[in-house]
Amino acid sequence: MSVMPRSVAAVVLLFIASVSVGSECVVVLHGLIRTASSMDEMYAALLDDGFDAVNVDYPSRDYTIEVLAPMVIEQGLEYCRARPDTKVIHFVAHSLGGILIRQYLSERDIPQLGRVVMLAPPNQGSVAADEMTKVPGYDWINGPTGRQLGKGEGSVPLALGPANFELGVIAGTRSIDPLTSAVLPDPDDGRVSVEDTKLEGMQDHATVAHSHAYIMKMQEPIELTIRFLRTGSFGAAGSRAAEESAAAGQRIDGK
Repeated sequence: MSVMPRSVAAVVLLFIASVSVGSECVVVLHGLIRTASSMDEMYAALLDDGFDAVNVDYPSRDYTIEVLAPMVIEQGLEYCRARPDTKVIHFVAHSLGGILIRQYLSERDIPQLGRVVMLAPPNQGSVAADEMTKVPGYDWINGPTGRQLGKGEGSVPLALGPANFELGVIAGTRSIDPLTSAVLPDPDDGRVSVEDTKLEGMQDHATVAHSHAYIMKMQEPIELTIRFLRTGSFGAAGSRAAEESAAAGQRIDGK
């Protein structure tokens, strides 16, 4: 019986691993009044970890969520589907980007959809958005989308349903904006409260001590994002892990 040389076996295993990783493509989406450059650190980390990825830039201030969602999501899908090895398409989104995913999936299916990570998404709307609409110049700065992210009339997040896909949510607990934090329930990231990032049907939820403006650039949220994409869990940092641990403790105590 012939035996494969160890060096050849190592090359074969490396090839198999690269094919497996290359079959997963990640669409990266920035938030309101930001550009793709705000997601550069996340994008680079995904590439370094072996994912294929596309960092989508889009005019977040120019259109409503209903118009932006197909425009933006399909741009990312087009890139991933053009890659010959793509079998699974994940999404990583900051703030508004997460709402665009929800809007798109409320009307369309993505057969290759894998996992989704949302960083600081206003999944239940944001009181801060409602309050800021009273400030002169708000519409000029934020465009029509800005008025759709609150909790009042016209709220898009509140009109969308629960997650019917594998979703992990990362929320921030540190604010660099005391004015907006003053109208938000604690804890918050300066734009959205931790509670309002949650969504029925999500797989896991984690909090990090970062602000809304910078959460997507920081090492811990980036590492948590990659962990969820790989495993479907935030591990020890996630609420699901804590709940499972508590349940296990109750079972042990009950013996």
